Amino acid sequence: MENRKPGQKRRIRGHADKAALYGLLIALAFIFSYVEALIPLPVPVPGIKLGLANLVNVVGLYTVGAAGTLVVGLLRIVMVGFTFSNPGSMLYALAGGILSLAVMALAKKMDWFEKTGVSILGGVFHNIGQLSMAAWITGTAGVFTYLPVLLVTGVITGGVIGLLGGLVTERIAPVIQRMRQ
Repeated sequence: MENRKPGQKRRIRGHADKAALYGLLIALAFIFSYVEALIPLPVPVPGIKLGLANLVNVVGLYTVGAAGTLVVGLLRIVMVGFTFSNPGSMLYALAGGILSLAVMALAKKMDWFEKTGVSILGGVFHNIGQLSMAAWITGTAGVFTYLPVLLVTGVITGGVIGLLGGLVTERIAPVIQRMRQ
């Protein structure tokens, strides 16, 4: 029997449950990144993606919190970088991913938006982070000419991912809650 105060939530049952949950999130993010790499987008602007792995960030943010989602995101970026791209590409992914998650976590904490709005912010700021890294690497602000198109696509893809993330979070929240009981 566990010594808990009335109303106190139980933590996830142990390290094994927590490791399994994080492993699942990392695997899903990795698979979504792979699937996204297989889908060709016939667009003339570089950097436009569907943002499927951001689905895991949205769900993670609302189930395991910002710190856990940061760990999942960083591991995914490194794994995908070494598996499907190169270390140079990881810089762009890290810049976009870290800025995106920071803004999403702040918006969630401040309760500014629902999940869809938080995801849209994530999509927009991911693009801003990547463009900022590109400007720093190339030494030119000219890369920001892509910003209007990337903002529109960030809003659209962020909105779709946010809707899906909200649905998934609602479905798995009871499972996570049962793990904590």
